[in-house]
Amino acid sequence: MNVDKRNEFSAKHGPDAAPDRFIEEEILKQGENKKIPCAKAFEIARKLQVSPDTVGMTIDLMNFKLIKCQLGLFGYQPQKKIIKQPDRVTEDLKNAIADQLVQGRLSCRRAWDIASGLKVGKMKVSGACEAMDVKITGCQLGAF
Repeated sequence: MNVDKRNEFSAKHGPDAAPDRFIEEEILKQGENKKIPCAKAFEIARKLQVSPDTVGMTIDLMNFKLIKCQLGLFGYQPQKKIIKQPDRVTEDLKNAIADQLVQGRLSCRRAWDIASGLKVGKMKVSGACEAMDVKITGCQLGAF
């Protein structure tokens, strides 16, 4: 029997990891076809007052697929990511990104913080990162 490893998200957490039953119930309510959007995962984290990575781990353990990243990095069909590189990046945004880089990369959390601080959309920050050739790492839900 062939097993599709791409659908075994739970494997990265080890054999002793178990889903939180309260988070699992919410994922089942808000997910569809074993998929759940990033925004819904964050809603669950806020509602249950748990960390996003705890929700992300439960999503993995349930072998659900995380879709529609709020930074536009993955989970869109058919092109997977939907980041649009802008023609121009403002100096404020460029500087904010540059100030938050660690080893030339920007964490997902810091990208969100920049968006909030500058009052711009999250995808504007990820688009600027694309234009600046900066890789976003450390998904708050553990997807990457």
